[in-house]
Order: sequence, then structure tokens, then C-alpha cells
Amino acid sequence: MLSSRWFLEFTTDSEAALHSIEEVLYTAQTQFQRLEILRLGLYGKALILDGKMQSAQSDEFIYHESLVHPALITKGDPRRVLIAGGGEGATIREVLRYPSIESVIMVDLDREVVEACKDLLPEWHEGAFDDPRVKVVYDDARSYIEGIREPYDIIILDLPEPMEEGPAIMLYTEEFYRSVYEHLRPDGIMVTQATTIAPHNLNSYRIIFNTISQVFSVVRGYYTFVPSFYAPWGFVLASKGADPRGLMNDTLRKRISNISGELRYYNEEIHRGMFSLPGYLKRALEEEDRVNRDSSPISFY
Repeated sequence: MLSSRWFLEFTTDSEAALHSIEEVLYTAQTQFQRLEILRLGLYGKALILDGKMQSAQSDEFIYHESLVHPALITKGDPRRVLIAGGGEGATIREVLRYPSIESVIMVDLDREVVEACKDLLPEWHEGAFDDPRVKVVYDDARSYIEGIREPYDIIILDLPEPMEEGPAIMLYTEEFYRSVYEHLRPDGIMVTQATTIAPHNLNSYRIIFNTISQVFSVVRGYYTFVPSFYAPWGFVLASKGADPRGLMNDTLRKRISNISGELRYYNEEIHRGMFSLPGYLKRALEEEDRVNRDSSPISFY
């Protein structure tokens, strides 16, 4: 925090974004990270962890709809979903739009973050935490996934960025993705947020994509633009066979029509467009050979 009136977020070592602070709603040093919930001048309420914007009231729907719907639409009839992270509850909110959902487990390390979001960010979760199909577990996501017995249809990794000193650094390794693979059904799908795809800051995305490619047979990168992130934001969808780019138009249209409630961002055209990667990114992914492993984690930043 720069002063009592401004929030300064460093996006790289060479650039930063400056936001006016209208109100400080909550600040704490939790057991795991620095937590701030602020009301910013342009973006409304915002969740900030370790100085990084996680989501903002004005455009969180872009991020969360982009994270959730391509994977669930590709699956078609998701029943059991596991979410790693996602403390705001908005990822749960989007998952619950599917009539086929039977259970949602959200695993988050930091109880204090989740409780603060429940109390102060109802616009995000819209009561999703109270749905009887939802269970919240406070645990390390990796340990929890390694210990589960019943496989899942979808595993969503809605994690903080892989900062060297952050709590999520070991949730971006080949060994972790192999554990995710082993705990998916034969037609299961994993999706993860994967940081920015900005041409000047591609390091993290390239490594995440290549690491996942060591494990899954189908790996598709996609992206959208989230204004409060000040950058095009990347995701990686991986499966044992299902391909989000292979959905026929009629199938895609029908599945989207079955989603309950109002979608503010995701639709048939957006689905197609998100998986159309720019040339510079395709080349960067083809050239990448680094793999992030437990034994020698790569410094992403």
C-alpha cells in the first residue's frame, strides 16, 4: 500500500498499477498471506492477496465465467466438481449454474480469507456457500487431492499466482498435475488459471502450459482480458480426451442454453474466440521446454 489513499500493485519488476482507495474494508496478516479487501475508485470492492489483485467487483464475472464454463461445457453433464482455491465463492457460484451438479468441494488453505469473503463480498458468492451441495474444506489442496478416493468430473484450480514466497508455489508442478490427473474420471477435465499472456511477461504461462503438457493428452490454452488485471489473462484446460475446440455448434449452443441464470460474459462466440491463440503465443508455447518439478521449482517471477 503506497499511502492511506492509494493502492500500488506491481505487475512486473518494471511496471505497476495505481488505484485510488475509497474505503479499507479489511486488512490482516493471516497465517499464510497478507489479506486486504479494499473499495477502489474504478473497480469497486477488490480482494488483494500479498499485494496482488485477485478479483474486483466490476469485472470478476469475466474471470470466473472464463475459468469455469469452458471446462464444464466441454464435459456436458458435470456432477462432481472439486475447486482448489476460489475463496471468494464466485467459482462455486458459476459451477452451481449446471442442473447436473450433485456435489462441489472447495478446498482452501486460508480460513480467514474465506470467512472475510463470505462476510464482505456477498456480490461474489451470492449465497453459494449455503447451498447443500457445497462443502468447504480448509486444507492444503495438494494434500487433499492426493488423499481423495472418489474421482471427480472436473477439478478447477483457482489459485493465487505462483510467487516464490507464496502459498501456491507447489501447486504448479508436474507432480501435482499428475496427482490431479489420477483423481479425475476417465472423461475428466482440469482447468487452471495460468497468469498473464502479455508478450513482455510470458514466462509463467509458458512454463505452466508445458508442465501440464507432460501429463495430459489434450492441453488447450485460452485467454481473455480482465480490465482490473491490466493484462490479457491466460488459462489452461487439460483432459484425458475431450477437446473444447471440437464441440459442434449445435452441441455448444444447446449446452450453454441449459446453464441457469444470466451469463454476463461467456457465450458461444466467446468460447470459440478464447481458444484462438495469437501467433506470438503459439510460437512461444512451441519453443518452451522448461518443466516445473518439485525437486527444482522454477522461479516464475
